[in-house]
This record gives sequence, structure tokens and C-alpha cells, in this order.
Amino acid sequence: MHSRLARLQPYPFERLGALLEGLVPPHDLSPIRLSIGEPSHAIPDIIVNALHSHSHDWSVYPTTRGLGGLREAIAGWLCRRFALPADAVNPDSHVLPVNGTREALFAFAQVMVDASTDSRVLMPNPFYQIYEGAALLAGAEPYYLPLLKENGYIPDYASVPDEVWAECSLLYLCSPGNPAGTLHDSSHYRQLLALAERHDFVIASDECYSELYNDDEVPPTGLLQAAHAMGNTTFRRCMVFHSLSKRSNAPGMRSGFVAGDATLIAAFLKYRTYHGCAMSLPVQYASTVAWQDESHVIENRQLYQEKFRIFTDILGEAIQVVVPPAGFYLWLETPVADTLFASRLYEEQFVTVLPGRFLSREVQGLDPGVDHVRIALVASVAECEEAALRIRSFVESL
Repeated sequence: MHSRLARLQPYPFERLGALLEGLVPPHDLSPIRLSIGEPSHAIPDIIVNALHSHSHDWSVYPTTRGLGGLREAIAGWLCRRFALPADAVNPDSHVLPVNGTREALFAFAQVMVDASTDSRVLMPNPFYQIYEGAALLAGAEPYYLPLLKENGYIPDYASVPDEVWAECSLLYLCSPGNPAGTLHDSSHYRQLLALAERHDFVIASDECYSELYNDDEVPPTGLLQAAHAMGNTTFRRCMVFHSLSKRSNAPGMRSGFVAGDATLIAAFLKYRTYHGCAMSLPVQYASTVAWQDESHVIENRQLYQEKFRIFTDILGEAIQVVVPPAGFYLWLETPVADTLFASRLYEEQFVTVLPGRFLSREVQGLDPGVDHVRIALVASVAECEEAALRIRSFVESL
């Protein structure tokens, strides 16, 4: 692995820091940071209370498999949320708690990739950079699937050559997407599951934004839901990744889970037993009550919906704003180069956003992140309103 570390590129926020270095924003404005997807809403009381009531359990070594009650809560939530039969998800064989999706998304590739073969890991482009790093350090070659406006910011899976699919060991997908917030529907999942069967690869579906959506009547479809509807009731070749960071506004807890194919779960559990990354017991108890409660999730979702409305009303007067069906990002096309847009916005309005090219890779002369910025609506409602006003003023000055 040491030799592979050299292939890792700087993280997007490291690049952003270099871009903004030396710039002096206005002293009379307060900073508004919309560059990183770190939720700032209040942590639900049920989580805080559970952490306090189980503080004595910090003295106990946790198991990698996690508490049975937590796994049962997760299995129950999956079945309720994704309209699965009550017994479709077995808490003992289909579920494994993890320390947030970031760690699990990385570690999963280390289990799935055979470094002795010419293996590829397919991923969207732009993307969450953990996918790329995981592939490289596992000894695989990343293959980037461009997210283009003309395709609704969904990968064109039909355009991937058969020889690439033949070398694929793992496909990362993200739905709702980061950064564009677009959704894979049942037809996309059916297409991918058929390809996985034909070419013998595993689908890792990053669904950590699944509970932040704009149409309360139509929640996003999940991979396990689509697989079960197709008759794949064992979730063969499927693994989903969920987290409390966005759903429950608890990023610091580092609490999530993976669920899917029992054979893959068993292999991942074996790896994680040696990896030494069990979730602490107080966090497990707090996570249990979080997965059993939906009222705080509804309140959280409504706050994001309000902030999207604010941005549309204010910023839409100056530039086209396309509200995504889910997630908490705006993927905004910029009238000037994305790096220039971000640096000048910071220097003139003290608002920080992320240039799209910092999330993407140029492949054969095409960089799908160029001339976009990602705006994370994670600040308070009042700050988001102020940010929208500042961005509109900035755009109108261009």
C-alpha cells in the first residue's frame, strides 16, 4: 500500500484552502461556510439523552457485530422505509453497524477488490473522493462515469464498454447524488443489477442522503428495495450504506450501517474484526433510538426544504437555480470559471463554496465538474438567507 499512497490526490478542502490562501474577505461581514457537507442543525434530544444515560458503558469493549437491539432497529427501519416485508432483512446476517459511511465505504473496497487481478472500480464523476482513494489503495484502477447535465447528472451506464464491465469488481453509486442530488430510480437499479449478474461485480450504494428529499410523498428508492422487487430477496451482490450524520444531524457520532448480501456482510465482518473499528456502546444505544424515531427526521428534512425555497426565491432572480429532488446541495452552473467564482465570492462576500473541479477528474479532455460550484445548505436558515442575498449581489456584479 505504501507505493499506492503516492497516487492519492489532495482532498477537495485542501485544494480549497490553497485557492483561498492570502485572500482577505470584507472585515464587516461574518463568514458563511457552505463548502463542506457538515450539518449544523440541533442534535435530537433523544440522541443526547441516550448518550448520557449510557455513559457508564464507555468502560466496556464493544463487539464488531454490534448490539442485537441496534441491528434489529436498523433492520426494522430498512423494512419500513423501503416498503420491504417485515422479515426481509435479517438483523443477524444482513446488517452490520459501522462508524459512519466514510470509513465503511473505504474499507469495503479493501475486502471486495482482488489486487492480483486487473480490477476496476467504477464510480460517478464528480464523486465523493473516498471512492477513488479506496479503489487506489485496494490495488484497483478507478473508472470514472461522467455526470452530465444532458443525462440528468446520472451516469450513462449503457455507454460503458463490455470490456470495462468485465474487469469491474465493484461499482460505487450515490443516490441521492453528491453533488447534484439526482436519484437512481428502479429502472437504473434493474439495469445495474442485471449488469452485476452478467459481469460478476458488487454494487456499493451510498444512500447517506436518502432521508433529505423535497417531495414528502415520494421518498427516494433504495437498492435493496429495487433488488427485492426484482425477486433478489437475498440481496445478492448488493450493499447499501446509511448514516445518522445527515438523517439525524449527528455527524460527530460517526454512526451508520451497511446492509445487504449476507455473504458480503460475513466477509466484511471478518475484515472489520481485525480492523479494530467497533462502535462504542453509548453510541450504539443512541443509534438504536435514532433509527426507531422519525419525528426528528421529518423536522430536519423540513428545514432543508425551507432553505431550498429561500435560495430559489432570492438567488433565482440572478441565476438559474435548479432544486434537486434530494440531498442538501445546490450544483450551480457558474457564469465564470468555478475557481474564479469561488475565490471572488469569498473575497468579496465572505461566503465559501466548493469549486466543482475539486470534486471531479478530467478524462479524455472532459471534466464534468468544471464551471459548477457545490453549495451545501448546511448553515442555519438565517445564514442561508444571508448567503443567498450575498451570492445574488455577487452574481449581479459580474
